[in-house]
Amino acid sequence: MPRQRHIPLQGQVNFRDLGGYQTKNGETVKWGHVYRSGRLPKLSDQDISRLKILGIRTVVNLLTVDDMEVYGQDRLPDGVQEIALRIHSTTVTELANMINGSLQTGDFSKVPIELNPEIHRLLIHDGKQEYAALLREIADPMRRPIVFHCSHGIHRTGTGAAILLSALGVPWDTIRQDYLLSNQYRHTEVQKRLAQLRHLAADKRNIEPQQVDMTNMEAFLIQDGSYVDASRDEMIDEYGSIEGNISQGLGLNDDQIQHLRDELLV
Repeated sequence: MPRQRHIPLQGQVNFRDLGGYQTKNGETVKWGHVYRSGRLPKLSDQDISRLKILGIRTVVNLLTVDDMEVYGQDRLPDGVQEIALRIHSTTVTELANMINGSLQTGDFSKVPIELNPEIHRLLIHDGKQEYAALLREIADPMRRPIVFHCSHGIHRTGTGAAILLSALGVPWDTIRQDYLLSNQYRHTEVQKRLAQLRHLAADKRNIEPQQVDMTNMEAFLIQDGSYVDASRDEMIDEYGSIEGNISQGLGLNDDQIQHLRDELLV
């Protein structure tokens, strides 16, 4: 039976399987072992049943304590172990505050057009301890099937997925394609949010909605391949290669990397 990458849930549109991708050596990432997602507090009873069917054992939450106060606790099946690997970046927080300030004024020109790639660059440094821990959790067969997530499943989760798939030997073009799937699964949600922001800005500035320039907010909410490429470029700039980031930046030795591959590749 064909495996399903996207797992449709009522309470989270961006839940998906990282299996099925081909490595440079012709191996395949195992289906049904590792999932990536956005936040999970709004799962329905039907969603909970779906996670039980998937056999989820562990959920790794990359959100900060402040994030959790905003979004709430994940709603999960009984018996699922929750692991908090809270990726905190002062600079990313400052950028988020800049966005919030723009929402208050309705002036989206203050949101940097290069915001997304900058976040991905920063995460290579600010999240290295948490990403190293994430790979160790994923390598443990007693933790799987495992889900890791942030708020929307894009920045912290996207960088984590890129690091994991890189460690497994998946080509970067495939990693970029996986990253861009968030646009497909979040399309309706993003379009609804853009419409809300347009009307919010129009009300704040006392202008017609069609007069609001949404260029910067569209760049923020609709992902481009160059955004996750910034993660790759930062790994290469800092450590000489993607592999150098995994060994030097994350501190995984050859045996640990090989164990991860033995566990997740066929």
